[in-house]
Amino acid sequence: MPEINRVILIILDSCGVGELPDAEEYNDQGSNTIGNTASAVKGLFLPHLQELGIGNIINIEGVGPEEYPLANYGKMAERSIGKDSTTGHWEIAGLIVNKPFPTYPQGFPTEIIKEFEKTIQRQILGNKPASGTEIIKELGEEHLKTGKPICYTSADSVFQIACHEDVLSPEELYEICQKARGILTGEHGVARVIARPFIGKPGSFKRTERRKDFSLSPPGETILDILKKNRLQVIGIGKIEDLFASRGLTESLHTENNLDGIAKLYQKMEEHFTGLSFINLIDFDMLWGHRNDVVGFARGLEEFDLALAEILGLLKSDDLLIITADHGCDPTTSSTDHSREYVPLLVYGEMLKQGVDLKTRETFSDIAQTLAEIFNVGGTGNGRSFLKEIYVR
Repeated sequence: MPEINRVILIILDSCGVGELPDAEEYNDQGSNTIGNTASAVKGLFLPHLQELGIGNIINIEGVGPEEYPLANYGKMAERSIGKDSTTGHWEIAGLIVNKPFPTYPQGFPTEIIKEFEKTIQRQILGNKPASGTEIIKELGEEHLKTGKPICYTSADSVFQIACHEDVLSPEELYEICQKARGILTGEHGVARVIARPFIGKPGSFKRTERRKDFSLSPPGETILDILKKNRLQVIGIGKIEDLFASRGLTESLHTENNLDGIAKLYQKMEEHFTGLSFINLIDFDMLWGHRNDVVGFARGLEEFDLALAEILGLLKSDDLLIITADHGCDPTTSSTDHSREYVPLLVYGEMLKQGVDLKTRETFSDIAQTLAEIFNVGGTGNGRSFLKEIYVR
């Protein structure tokens, strides 16, 4: 029997497809990132995603359902508590989070800030929830004069540190983020410490692509760990390494933006490997979702659809392609934070059936269990494989 030797797993960061039943508990009722974006711009043009069957998952203006979609399609519910990137990616990798990461709507406790200031031997500015672009606009000039790092959070479980590259180089910023990561454990174990370098002059500050995330290490084994332990290649592209605290990967490629990530994916697909290539395309979240940039989000989806033609062309006969997301971030709502949503599931390959309705999966971890079955390795104990539903035997 022919075997699947490579899986290409693409995360369209924040591209949710409709509110989960418990969305109201997260103040996310009405969220539908892709559907609402399409309606807001009077229709999307996504011919390749349409051929795969994304319009069979939900109603998308401009993207109708296919009578004979090329891919197998469905949507997945998040079983974990939360709606952040770390939780979503960990669940995709087979790890369920049952306790939410802490958030700080009033800023971080004094004892945490004082310990951080003592450790880095600098005072800080900020310590409040804020938009990343707005807080550097507000405090950037004072930061330049004083050298004090700008610290802030959001509705997500994050401790973000913004520094101008003329004050602290990105490498120096990463060092103080590592120190913050060492402090923020246990009760205050936020999901991510995020370095946010920026450049420019007052009135025209601009964040750079040298962002870096410092996540907690996953508290249990993920499918990435299992694949690596079984001598399979696990290639992380984008912020995968950051979200998994460098665990479970045999190679990692950081990216500047979606287009850079896609270019690196092309490169990897043209090479020979056996195992998993796992990519996160972050611009949907970082540039458009959190900034409520509906037009940018729509344009980004159409850019990805253009790139998808090349991705499909690079697939080998023994490849399997999965396209999904980690949560929502609906740019059409008043919120600028992540939204608690279902995520799309498209699964395509020459060895697979076409047009199978995978329906609503109970957990993102169905992907991890499917990977475990494909590569004949033990799973994490979470999720239900969909391989038997789609594999041509």
